[in-house]
Amino acid sequence: MANGVRLAVTLAVAAGLVAAGTPPGQAKEKEAPPPKPSPGKAYSRDPYPSTYKPYGGVPTVITNVTIFDGEGGRIDRGQILFADGKIVALGETVSAPAGATVIDGTGKVVSPGVIDIHSHLGDYPSPQVQALSDGNEATGPVTADVWAEHSVWPQDAGFSRALANGGVTTLQILPGSANLFGGRSVVLKNVYARTVQGMKFPGAPYGLKMACGENPKRVYGSKGRQPSTRMGNIAVDRATWARAAEYKRRWDKYEKDGGDPPARDIAMDTLRGVLAGEILVQNHCYRADEMAIVLDMAKEFGYKVTTFHHAVEAYKIADLLKANGTCAAVWADWWGFKMESYDAISENLAILQNSGACGMIHSDDANGIQRLNQEVAKALAAGRRAGFDISDATAWTWLTYNPAKALGIADKTGSLKPGKMADVVLWNGNPFSVYARPEKVWIDGALLYDMNNPALRPVSDFELGQPGAGDVK
Repeated sequence: MANGVRLAVTLAVAAGLVAAGTPPGQAKEKEAPPPKPSPGKAYSRDPYPSTYKPYGGVPTVITNVTIFDGEGGRIDRGQILFADGKIVALGETVSAPAGATVIDGTGKVVSPGVIDIHSHLGDYPSPQVQALSDGNEATGPVTADVWAEHSVWPQDAGFSRALANGGVTTLQILPGSANLFGGRSVVLKNVYARTVQGMKFPGAPYGLKMACGENPKRVYGSKGRQPSTRMGNIAVDRATWARAAEYKRRWDKYEKDGGDPPARDIAMDTLRGVLAGEILVQNHCYRADEMAIVLDMAKEFGYKVTTFHHAVEAYKIADLLKANGTCAAVWADWWGFKMESYDAISENLAILQNSGACGMIHSDDANGIQRLNQEVAKALAAGRRAGFDISDATAWTWLTYNPAKALGIADKTGSLKPGKMADVVLWNGNPFSVYARPEKVWIDGALLYDMNNPALRPVSDFELGQPGAGDVK
């Protein structure tokens, strides 16, 4: 057994969470039979269901700690208790059960685990070589038939780096943005697993990655085919949605009246799911005018845009985003790398917040995902310089609760509320400082990272022999 493989197994067992297996101390459950194929509701049936099995760890209470609850609340010198994989209680005092692990959090901060709504980890994994580049099916402008999970490589070293350096506990993996319809996204829990099914967030809705602007028109215009202009982008979009609406009509009629089922189309299954409100549109879009056009197109065909990604000009249409219930996932200060990114401002997130719109940070980058807390710190500082009174606790919603809402999982994670998943980060100081980093990270109450425990400091096959790796036995 290779050292890296042996280490991955050791880490999983030490964490108390063996994905797609049996947690320590639990009897092996009889596996449920696979779901029977159903001709109806084909778009919503998942033929690749999650096998993620959380292990709740031990009852844990953190005392004397500053708590950001993820929904804008803050408790100073507070306490938080989690057990059996769930948040149990938080406040100035909590009643800890006998035998609970007690951690003194003096001078430290507890937050919900960070959620990155825009990642390509696993689809563009490390090492970054062409053989592992599986994020863009750039063979046609409409590839709604592809699913990002079918490219995810669970051994990507980026997952453990995001966990250890960034406190990321949940992330959405998206196809790339070469295409107008890029395919389905998948939401993962950032756990060690042998298969993508062992990482899939239980019950999370699928997303549909769409893109507007420069990328599709450049990719396909360079091949001498439509789209080669922005109006070509929208023309192909509208023609595709028209076909999807007809496909949905035929299937709806079949499900109501019976008879012979219509011919199955895998791409149209996904778009039918969007039109039915069961698959969430995650739309790559930079310019305000294009976002407004997409919102109009969504009204024309009866679907909803859940989130615009990158959205560097979201501040120009914050009122429209609020009115349409559409979120914006943005960077703190990436700009100028192409024409559609030139009108970015660092106050973008703060203006969205001040306008009552839903905003959040995102990475789109294997390095940026390791410091999203610092990206929010930059956006928060820019907002305060502009005169916006935004608290640290409110800014934390940009990292956890807002992305959870945009992924349709806010009832399960994204904030420290009793009954939610115990996805928790203990920061060794003010998380808006460049000197702060996660000290401990729990997912479903299982301790997956501990900076003070060499056995819980993950390294991958590509990092063995690096500084700090030699003390892991």
